[in-house]
Amino acid sequence: MRILIADDESIIRLGLKMMLEQMGHTVWAAANGREALQMARKHLPDLAIFDVQMPYTDGLQAAKSIAQTNPIPVLILTAFSDDDLIEKAAELPIHGYLVKPVAPAELKAAIAVACKRFEDMVALLQANAELRETLETRKLVDRAKGKLMVQKGLNEEDAYRLLQLRAREGRQSLKEVALAVV
Repeated sequence: MRILIADDESIIRLGLKMMLEQMGHTVWAAANGREALQMARKHLPDLAIFDVQMPYTDGLQAAKSIAQTNPIPVLILTAFSDDDLIEKAAELPIHGYLVKPVAPAELKAAIAVACKRFEDMVALLQANAELRETLETRKLVDRAKGKLMVQKGLNEEDAYRLLQLRAREGRQSLKEVALAVV
C-alpha cells in the first residue's frame, strides 16, 4: 500500500516509516498536518496514519479534510488515551485509533481492520445511493401512472404497461419515460 504518515515527533515518524516499509509499504512522512494534506493531494495515498496533536493542522482536522476531498482509510495515532479525545475521534470518519508506542503486530492488525472498515463503509454508501435511486424512480413511475390513469382513463396495470412499452420502443429507462410523462 501507499501510506501517508504524519507525526511531529521525528523519532516516532521514522520508527513508523521503518516499520511500514519493512511490511512492504511505500511511505511518505510529514512533520505536521498541513504538510500531510499537501502530500495527500500530491501522492494520493491508500491509507493515512495521523498523530492527533501536531502543529498547524492537527490529525483530527487533517482526517476530516481528507475524508471530504479524497476519502481513504485513516488511523489516528496518539500518546493520549483520554475519553474526550476518543470521543472527538469517534465523531470523525476515521477507521482506527492507536496509542503510542505501537508495535509492528498492532500496526499491521490496525491497518487490516481500517481497510476492511473503509471498504465496508464504501459498499454501504454505494448501496444507499442505489436504494435512493430506486426509490426515486419508483415514486416517479407512480406519479406517471397516476397521470396516465387520469388522462387516458387507464387502470394502474395498463398505465404501467404503457410506460414499459414506451420505454422499450424508445430504448429509454422507465425513469426517463416516467419523467417525460410527468
